[in-house]
Amino acid sequence: MRIRKVAIVGAGTMGCSIAENIGEKGFQVFLVDRTDELLEEARSRIELSLNKRLEKWGITEAEKRITLGRIRLTTNLEDVATCELIIEAVQEDSDVKKKVLSDLDRICQPQAILASNTSTFSITELAEATGRPEKVIGLHFLSPVTRVKVVEIVRGLKTSEDTFEAVKGFVNSLDKTGVEVYDSPGFVTTRLIIPLLNQAMNALMEGVASASDIDSSMKLGFGLPRGPLEMADRMGLDTVLTSMEGLFRELGDFSFRPCPLLRKLVRGGHLGVKTGQGFFKYDAEGNLVEPNENVEYQGARG
Repeated sequence: MRIRKVAIVGAGTMGCSIAENIGEKGFQVFLVDRTDELLEEARSRIELSLNKRLEKWGITEAEKRITLGRIRLTTNLEDVATCELIIEAVQEDSDVKKKVLSDLDRICQPQAILASNTSTFSITELAEATGRPEKVIGLHFLSPVTRVKVVEIVRGLKTSEDTFEAVKGFVNSLDKTGVEVYDSPGFVTTRLIIPLLNQAMNALMEGVASASDIDSSMKLGFGLPRGPLEMADRMGLDTVLTSMEGLFRELGDFSFRPCPLLRKLVRGGHLGVKTGQGFFKYDAEGNLVEPNENVEYQGARG
């Protein structure tokens, strides 16, 4: 099966990034969300990302215009009916994802592939919300999508070989490496990165070191492009908390038990880059400005 038209359902940060990446690789893309206001925010988010890349000579003005021209914004889910691949990128809520996949199953052509960008939920379970579990697969893109070269291709229990091969070919056409993953809580990337983020938060909460020093230690000591606390801010602290809770529930491993400081920040509406502050503060363009002085050190400091 040749994939030419792709739809993304959910125009949040991740959905926009996926749409931008797919659009620049020559595919026609439909980006769907509930309201015109959300789509206008999405358009602005994509243009801002492209402008940043333009300023750094990563793309040309012509390439920016062409990419934007390939992305169609719509509130009508029926518009994706002729797409060969539809990727849901809605909030990390299994009931919401199942509803979206069920609606897509009803609307789309029988041969269409339905994919989920979930980082934690079972593809096998999500697929059962449809009448085509053999055509449901996980496509877990990592942020920032335009720069990260790996995509987890997650097989559900009933995912067919034809579905896997079609999606693998699509991922290759994005100049990314698709890693084959079998359905398991957190897959590979989320399962391995979450304990690191959690321990960095616990170290901060206990007063072991400041947020800046924790991140500097990991960047300089292990060659990470970003420290774990900034990484969590960019993933979205609410998303990180949801992932931790799901992994802790599924696996029972205390390395996934959410740090109390993370819960405190999420309850206070400090969700990271998308709200301007989390463990650090960020400007309107998402650049790190300074540590967040509202993050308290809970442990003894001597």
